[in-house]
Amino acid sequence: MISPGERLANYVILLVFAAFALFPIVTILVAAFGPADSGGTAGLGNFAAAWEIGNFGSYLRSSLAVSLFVVVVSVVLSIMSGYAFGTMRFRGQAVLFYLFMLGIMMPSEAVAVPLYFDLRTLGLTDTFWAVALPQVALSVAFGTFWMRAYFRASNRAIVEAARIDGASTWRILWQVLVPPARPAVVTLTVLVFMWTWNEFLIPLIMVTSESLRTAPLGLTFFQGQYTSGFTLLAAGSVIVATPVVIVYLFLQRHFIRGLLQGAVRE
Repeated sequence: MISPGERLANYVILLVFAAFALFPIVTILVAAFGPADSGGTAGLGNFAAAWEIGNFGSYLRSSLAVSLFVVVVSVVLSIMSGYAFGTMRFRGQAVLFYLFMLGIMMPSEAVAVPLYFDLRTLGLTDTFWAVALPQVALSVAFGTFWMRAYFRASNRAIVEAARIDGASTWRILWQVLVPPARPAVVTLTVLVFMWTWNEFLIPLIMVTSESLRTAPLGLTFFQGQYTSGFTLLAAGSVIVATPVVIVYLFLQRHFIRGLLQGAVRE
């Protein structure tokens, strides 16, 4: 049993780490709502000015399109590949699985330049596909690992019962195994969305058109070209970060449940 002194020490440590983590966020929020460096606007006016000057409407639409495409394709492919690796046995399974794991172990910085030349040969640079497809490949690698762990620990009795009833492999996956896997799928969805939304290097290398710039890339150009003041830059940072915060807050219950389930699976 935890003594009152130990409980108090735990709370103090948690409060210190919470303050350490929240201090940068509070600083950005205070700066975003504070008076502008030029003395013109304050409060919500800073966000309106940053939105108009920085062209964040176009950047957010581009990020949203890329993120939705990457999330949908990556999650569907990860479910299918995780199901194959987690429940089936076939020749070359181990080698193929470790090949998938290279996508986790190898950083995007190591493949960005060769990938650029490959996509340029195919005529795909400076297109939507040059930004989306590499991120699909990187996300499927982790998604396969994540869903494989879930399916390996799934109830085999339910699967066998479905097979006895004549259910096909496809039906077993989508109607028997996927519905109980909703927390794991939601957790994967949130993680892929966050990684895709915050990706900076791939859009920086692959596209030059302003209409294809994502929000983090647009924020960097906003900082370098339009303003050197901290207030509007802070407002732009809040604009870029808001969609990720909204997605997490909306799905946080399933996200935490999926993480807890993953903590006890092999």
